[in-house]
Amino acid sequence: MKNIFYKQFLLGITLLLLSTSNVKAQYRPKFKVLAFYSKEVESAHVNFANDAIKFFQDLTIGKTFVFDLTTNMDDMNDEKVKDYQLVMMLNDFPTSTAQKLAFQKYMENGGGWMGFHVAAYNDRTTNWPWFVDFLGGGVFERNSWPPLPAKLNIEDNKHPITKALPKTFIAPANEWYQWKPSPRERKNVKVLVSLSQDNYPLGLKDILPGGDTPVVWTNTGYRMIYLNMGHGGEIFKDATQNKLIIDAFRWVIATDKKGNVFNQ
Repeated sequence: MKNIFYKQFLLGITLLLLSTSNVKAQYRPKFKVLAFYSKEVESAHVNFANDAIKFFQDLTIGKTFVFDLTTNMDDMNDEKVKDYQLVMMLNDFPTSTAQKLAFQKYMENGGGWMGFHVAAYNDRTTNWPWFVDFLGGGVFERNSWPPLPAKLNIEDNKHPITKALPKTFIAPANEWYQWKPSPRERKNVKVLVSLSQDNYPLGLKDILPGGDTPVVWTNTGYRMIYLNMGHGGEIFKDATQNKLIIDAFRWVIATDKKGNVFNQ
């Protein structure tokens, strides 16, 4: 009787382990993302980061991917980022020499980057030529203020990021940056979305009087996307813009040189 009970016990344990193993295999995440953000910056940028964290965490339902967070920019080092298919910068960017070199190495070795708003900020005192080149050569020139909605033009409806979007849409309130020279002037930059000329003059205190203002683009030499959206708590309140953000995120992941994880 004891032998029968023991055999049944072992069989039960074996079935449980097999079941657990199958569940783990079924829900094995396809990729990993590391998002950098700061709590010690402008309050509107903190608000955006908090909203973005919830937005992307909601996308992990079903355990499709791992979305890790860090407020420590020193985590931008070779050992930490080597297992991540994408690093996301919500409201922060590398500042120390070690952080800058690690980020450059990560990107030049096929890493993925998704940056929002202030994550691309640079001016004539930044002293990081590689980063300026990475962004398409543009240096921050001016901004609109206060945050306002704006009409955006989709410039390429065949690109995977924008193919599902209308030709134009009204984006939620944001502080819009203008760069000089425009990243569009670089042959290796693909502008996907820009401010419509219908917006100008844009702003009340700080005004964009006119000109070329790309707001979403990629440097085709890297697996990267930059989106100017990222100021305040309105960014994720528009379905069309949310679709843009999700498809931009998906595109960076899908273009990994190791293969498209969504096809595996």
